[in-house]
Amino acid sequence: MTKPYLKPLALAVSLALTLSACGKHEAEQNAPAAAGSAPAPAATTAAAPAAKKSPFDVSELDTGINACQDFNGFVNAKWVAANPIPEDRTRWGAFDQLSENSLNTQHDIVDAAAKGAAQAQAGSIEQKIGLLYQSGMNEDAIEKAGFEPIKPKLDAIGALKSGADVADYITKSYAEGDGQVFQFGSGADFKHADMQIGYANQGGLGLPTKDYYLDPKYKEIRDAYVAHIAQALQLTGTAEADAKKQADDVLKFETELAKASLAPVEERDPKNQYHFVSVKEADKVTPHFSWEKFFSAQGVTVDKGFSLSQPKFFAEFDKLLAAAPLEQWQAYLRFHTISDASPYLSKSFQDNKFDFYGKTLAGQPQQKPRWKRVLGAVNGSMGEALGQLYVAKVFKPEAKERAQELVDNVRNALKARIEKLDWMSDATKEKAIAKWNTFLPKIGYPDKWRDWSGLNISGDNFYANVEAASKFNYDYDIAKIGKPTDRKEWGMTPQTVNAYYNPTDNTINFPAAILQPPFFDASADDAINYGGIGAVIGHEAS
Repeated sequence: MTKPYLKPLALAVSLALTLSACGKHEAEQNAPAAAGSAPAPAATTAAAPAAKKSPFDVSELDTGINACQDFNGFVNAKWVAANPIPEDRTRWGAFDQLSENSLNTQHDIVDAAAKGAAQAQAGSIEQKIGLLYQSGMNEDAIEKAGFEPIKPKLDAIGALKSGADVADYITKSYAEGDGQVFQFGSGADFKHADMQIGYANQGGLGLPTKDYYLDPKYKEIRDAYVAHIAQALQLTGTAEADAKKQADDVLKFETELAKASLAPVEERDPKNQYHFVSVKEADKVTPHFSWEKFFSAQGVTVDKGFSLSQPKFFAEFDKLLAAAPLEQWQAYLRFHTISDASPYLSKSFQDNKFDFYGKTLAGQPQQKPRWKRVLGAVNGSMGEALGQLYVAKVFKPEAKERAQELVDNVRNALKARIEKLDWMSDATKEKAIAKWNTFLPKIGYPDKWRDWSGLNISGDNFYANVEAASKFNYDYDIAKIGKPTDRKEWGMTPQTVNAYYNPTDNTINFPAAILQPPFFDASADDAINYGGIGAVIGHEAS
């Protein structure tokens, strides 16, 4: 899903409450009112008392607003007035509110795990999550370390002598779980979706899209970006004048990458996401960057080939390896090493990153509290493991069974509608039903949890822990290359408030965190659940 609904439950349910009232209201406008009668309410809100409080609170409806004239205000005005956007967020709605609830639950879990890490079973996910969170909350140790954790990387960048050295450095960094310049990982083959292949994609930009580098209207943001880069470099000991020069070099370098990059709308075109080539063919596109060496260093065997998804970008990457001044490459790699590490370094690095990416780009007034930032690192590092603990706490088997029933019913309704469409040809209907028949709904959490054996976490080095998890997860991802696609694997953690459809494996996925009130309540009436999560199910299935 890409767009949140403000209050989907209230909208859907109050719509059912008001549809007949609107028609009645219009009829009564043309008829004389009975003597002494009160005005008809905008909606029928009275009901016989229930045995327990309904998940839908009718007191949230603003009955002072005519639902037939301003339905949005009728449903949302009171809620919006009572729920200003928090200072550490850039938006607020039902999705965000439920996400906050999920974060608070996760906070309880990781806090308890950190307190009990010493007594937890050695090697258990409870122990690893506890130690990871503990290390992130150890501000004294992080402040004391400064930028020492990334000094070896900065020294290695400073020792580069040529474009060939740069290519080797990028290859080695990837093998350590630290990708630079482009993106690489596994994915289903667009032509044979039952198999996983490697995908190399454009990347390497510090600003959101190519327009930020090329459009005159973004000049102020570019200036702020250069200042941010210079400040990041100064925090690692670079003199002010040199930092400003290097910052200018970074912008010039990234601008060349941007010129060869696709805009977001272009990148969404499947034709621009898949360009299957052999390793030898890829080496012809980038004669100064050996994909054979790259795959060997990653420990990946590529027999038939992989997707060099945006050839124009990689041709420019190769051109820069051959022609860009070494100083530009070093400035670029140096800055992105600092930027990638900043959330896990001392406060000055965190603040500098937030000032640009949070305040300037996103308009977020305040940085999130530390526990939320560290929790974000836990999710990025061991998200599914945390999800295993989250599910045990909030998502019972009976909730999964009820949600599965709703999904099945909505899917069956979709099939019935497809079969009765008068605008769809029989041939198209046949293909649609064939696709429907192979739908795989996934509810709540994976049937089989990931194994975290081999990931070593300590309680006293936050950056090292995040780096270890990064390599562990990268190795886990690229190990899929050349193997069958696992349709039961999840692309979201159970604690994520969202849902998605994956076109390459034809699955619809509903994490446990969205299967919570107000979207879904296993003990609620069907009307409530179809009004809430039913809309989400239909969105993903259609």
